[in-house]
Formats: sequence, C-alpha cells, structure tokens
Amino acid sequence: MAKTDAKELEYWDRWLRERDNDAADYLLQLYMPLVHYHVQRISAGLPRNIDRDELQSHGLYGLYDALEKFDRKRDLKFDTYASFRIRGAILDGLRKEDWMPRSIREKSKKIEKAAEKIEQEKMAAATIDEVAAACDMTADEVSQTLSDSLMSSLVSLDDRPTSGTTEKSAMAVEDRNAVLPDKHLIDQEMHRQLADEIDKLNKNERLVITLFYYEGLTLTEIGHVLERSTSRISQIHSRAIFKLRQYLKSAEAIR
Repeated sequence: MAKTDAKELEYWDRWLRERDNDAADYLLQLYMPLVHYHVQRISAGLPRNIDRDELQSHGLYGLYDALEKFDRKRDLKFDTYASFRIRGAILDGLRKEDWMPRSIREKSKKIEKAAEKIEQEKMAAATIDEVAAACDMTADEVSQTLSDSLMSSLVSLDDRPTSGTTEKSAMAVEDRNAVLPDKHLIDQEMHRQLADEIDKLNKNERLVITLFYYEGLTLTEIGHVLERSTSRISQIHSRAIFKLRQYLKSAEAIR
C-alpha cells in the first residue's frame, strides 16, 4: 500500500495493543489481494489438477502468520513481510502434500528412459519429437509432463524459510523441520547450478522460462510480450524445459 490511511492505522493500533479480532479481520481482508496475487503467480506453473482453494488456504495462513509476527518498529513494510510469508506458506503446503500425481511421475520416468536410450544409440541429445515417438505420446504431452516435473523440482529446491523470527532480522526465520546443514548446502548448490543452466539457454528460452516460472505469466501472455504466437512460445518453452530437465536428471543422479 502506497500510503497508510487513518482507518488502517487505527486497526493496526487495536490489533497490536489488544489483539482485537475485529481489527485482525479488517487487516486480513485489506491484505487479501496479496494472497490472490501469489496464488495466481505460483499456480500458473502447476498442473490443472491442483486445487487453487488449497493454495488460497495456505496463503491465508501465511498472511495471518505475518500479522501475528510483524513488528512495526522494524524498517520493513508489511506488504513485503507478508508477501514473503504468504509465498513461503504456499510452497510449504505444496511440498507437504506431494502434489504431483503418480501418472505424471510415471510418464516423467518413461520419458527419461526413452531419452537416455535414444542418446546412447545416436550419441547425441534426443529431441522432443524423438522422445514423443518412442513413448507413443504427442510432443505437447511430453512438453507438459516435463514442465510439471520441472516445476516440482523448482518447488523442492526453493529453500526460502517461512516461519518464526530471530533477533537479527524480521526476514530471518527458523526452520520447523530442522533441515540438516549438508542438505541445505546441497540444495543451495543445486539452485545455483540450475540458474547457471538457465543462463546457458538462448535469449528467447531464458525469457520464456523466467516469465512462465518466476513471473507467473501464461504462454499466451508471454506471446504478447515477445510478439510471438502462443504456439511458437509453446515450442520455445518445450525446448527449454527439455534441456533443463535433462540437467536435473543428471544432477539428481549424483545427489
């Protein structure tokens, strides 16, 4: 919010002084657009079977958690602090629910085996069309399966903390699930290497991956941004995720 009005300040004071329920309801309603925003961004890269209401519920929990823990004395806007917690709560919910359907996992394994076999036979990288033919699938189906699988990997590698505060910073948090330090370092390294792999893509591929997975745009919206047809953007997206998925497969094999 660009400017805090008198009514909002009044409710903030009531909430902070008295933990007034009416004040909490008012502030939750006021900042609900942040929840809608992050649900929309994150859900853009997820399969259609994911219940958006569940994501909304996780996001609302993150918003209430932010309201409970926010310290107005710190030099930090509530919008920023709440966004951090809302996004983290949604991603935590996705991790715990293991949202990827078994059918997608099975297809992903089938695709990986086919790609591996083709690469061994021709001693060169397999194309999506070759893999699709080997799996008796369409190129679009291969692309969508890899996209869903890639999103799962991105979610699992997203190690932004989400709960509790420390004395040092309102953005520093404790981990309720006690992740071992070595795993944390490995995940950080994987995230860095994935970013390096994205940098190796060509300009259009990098743009499509960034706009789709990190900015939450649809393929049609990306087409408008890049002044390309949706089908052309879909082709670029397919090539990019195929390259990235091959990298992730290799990286997971040595973990």
